[in-house]
Amino acid sequence: MDLDPAEPWAVREGPLDLSQLERTESLLALSNGRLGVRGGLDEGAPEGAPGTYLSGAYEVWPMTHPEYSYGYPRVQDRIVGVPDATRVELFVEGERFDVRTGELHEHDRTLDLRSGTLRRTVRWTSPTGVTVRIRSERLVPLEHPRLMAVDYRVKVLDAPHDRADQGIHVEVRSAAVASEELHDPVTQARRTGGSLRQRTDGSGQAIAVVVEHDVTGPADTAVRTHALPQRVVTTADTRLSVGSELRVVKCAALGWADKDARADLLDELRADLDVGVRAGWEGLAAEQRRVVGEFWEHADVRVEGDEDLQQAVRFALFHVLQATAQAADRGIPAKGLTGTGYDGHTFWDTEVFVLPMLNHVRPAAAAAALRWRHAMLPAARERAAELGLAGATFPWRTITGRECSGYWPAGTAAVHLNADIADAAVRHLAATGDEELAREVVTDLVVETARTWGVLGREDDEGRFHVDGVTGPDEYSALVDDNAYTNLMAQANLRAALDLVRRFPDRAAALGVDDEEVATWERLADAVHVPRAADGMHLPHARSGAHLRWDFEGTSPQQYPLADHFPYFSLYRRQVAKQVDLVLAMHLRPDAFTPEEKRRAFDYCEGVTVRDSSLSASTQAVVAAEVGHLGLAEDYVHEAAFVDLHDLRDSTADGLHIASLAGAWSALVAGYGGMRDADGRLAFTPRLPAGLTELCFRTLHRGSCLEVRITRQEATYTVVSGGPVDTCHHGEEFTVEQGSPRTLRIEPLPEQPRPAQPKGRDPRELRRR
Repeated sequence: MDLDPAEPWAVREGPLDLSQLERTESLLALSNGRLGVRGGLDEGAPEGAPGTYLSGAYEVWPMTHPEYSYGYPRVQDRIVGVPDATRVELFVEGERFDVRTGELHEHDRTLDLRSGTLRRTVRWTSPTGVTVRIRSERLVPLEHPRLMAVDYRVKVLDAPHDRADQGIHVEVRSAAVASEELHDPVTQARRTGGSLRQRTDGSGQAIAVVVEHDVTGPADTAVRTHALPQRVVTTADTRLSVGSELRVVKCAALGWADKDARADLLDELRADLDVGVRAGWEGLAAEQRRVVGEFWEHADVRVEGDEDLQQAVRFALFHVLQATAQAADRGIPAKGLTGTGYDGHTFWDTEVFVLPMLNHVRPAAAAAALRWRHAMLPAARERAAELGLAGATFPWRTITGRECSGYWPAGTAAVHLNADIADAAVRHLAATGDEELAREVVTDLVVETARTWGVLGREDDEGRFHVDGVTGPDEYSALVDDNAYTNLMAQANLRAALDLVRRFPDRAAALGVDDEEVATWERLADAVHVPRAADGMHLPHARSGAHLRWDFEGTSPQQYPLADHFPYFSLYRRQVAKQVDLVLAMHLRPDAFTPEEKRRAFDYCEGVTVRDSSLSASTQAVVAAEVGHLGLAEDYVHEAAFVDLHDLRDSTADGLHIASLAGAWSALVAGYGGMRDADGRLAFTPRLPAGLTELCFRTLHRGSCLEVRITRQEATYTVVSGGPVDTCHHGEEFTVEQGSPRTLRIEPLPEQPRPAQPKGRDPRELRRR
């Protein structure tokens, strides 16, 4: 990708690099949370790993275990590619346009972060000497979950005289192509469009696409459609004089249906398609620009002093918007719909990293994600019963609500997921004050997850409550006792349940909550044990201080990620962290630590955390800024924001890291802005690093929009819309009202000595890549 110079509102591919196609297909992907299209070339060749995906369209694969044990999942759900409706092929005087033939004078693709479209401009001379300019633009409407559209234009710029006199024969073939992962294609043609239908095998879904075209060209342009065994092709055939143009606008509707709704699928898609056809390209594009513009009104984070970071942050936020816009009754996959990484599964990433951003810039999307978790409660209750637990146990990775993790220590044992979901639900309630959602969704999620802890944990002779044999966020320390993060989040889960059953006694009664259960929650919450070393420093888990440190000096850069080069048997017995664990607890449960405890624990964790996960950097940025390591925070902010633009994990080809991209927002807003949102109120401790001169962001809070503008010396708080906002600046409480901004001084915090990371894992090394 050509990122130099950085553009504030666009990401430009620049000169075409065929060796980077898989990566650019991810970076230039378009999605609306229900339909996703990777950024492949219009003509389909050359290609990297192209794909079109529908949220919830999946196949079932048998999961085999060499040594099966009770409770292991027997099947796994995996996302599948669906028919490709992006294909547009061009023939000039019989020569197929291909970037590898003829002479390519210009090739530019731009992801426009304000229009929400992918634009392409090509100038190409065919082997027969005809020069054409191709302009195409692709969009996946954020307001129409099943639609996509392509505007394809070809103009003859120059041609040999003997050919130009009679006009240049130009043929555009627009196709919907069957997926190789699906079965039994059935095609049907109409004059200017058609349909293609396939099916999955194990999941029993019908998947279909219907397409329609609007062709503008010379009067003698012929348009016809053929239904072939594997594709439906609409051809626009004409002769163009030099300077004239042929335009083909394709609109497509894609969707899936389960066994009970298969018969109605094509009719439903045709109804959706009619909406797109009536709007036309101009209508869809104008609506897309409006919707994206409304998003930026609340979500934009303006960064002064670092143009590269400005571009990266907007790129990150745009892709989070795309991943979540129409995810109303589906999970938010870790890769969104930009690739097949993690098999299209949803993890804890959603609740811990994505929802905090959505709560404050797009709360309706956060509510939709919580409603999806609520819809999965029946499966979670079944899973809890299978494991001998109470309440509900949510799956570590899933599409349909069933557990798809075959590695028990890093999946089922990571029970913190239950508390993560409860925490996300409570934070959403605090940010929005949505009493209806609290009654219908939040109370159920929090109560059913709270019930798990009474069975998972134990009380010792001194009355302390312990949770043994679990895996925290750090997957290099599995099946440990008293993981600090898990215990503290369990405590928050129990206390939230106590609060909600008292606020909604009718809902509590419907869930079967009685006085004895309430008393148990209260006792356990007050007795939660958090492990400490002999000198009082917090520990990640009960035995972490007793383990030998990993041999970081003897580990080469090529041996990271460690899990790809060393057995878990070795990793589990050493002091080494894949990603933040205790540090994440300090971010989400700041009330459980004093400032000095945070500094000591953070410095210790820095020395053993290798960041083999993209989830780590954003949280390290937040806590580093809080404890006075602004320079280190700056490095971590860049790592989170550039994870995909610079392919820091060498895995962008499989799809983007949606949680890390959302984490870039947290790194700036909760890190430099110092925003905390506990207990239904906002608080800020803003400070900027040396590399920035100004930071400005907006946050939605209980119906009001608060803008925060931070410079090195002061912070200004302005209510953009809504009622007054009670907040806090470096411990000073105040109220901001519309028309009366408040500007307060920022007292500098002395920069603390920079803690050392394991050899070769200093974030400055990744930043230089």
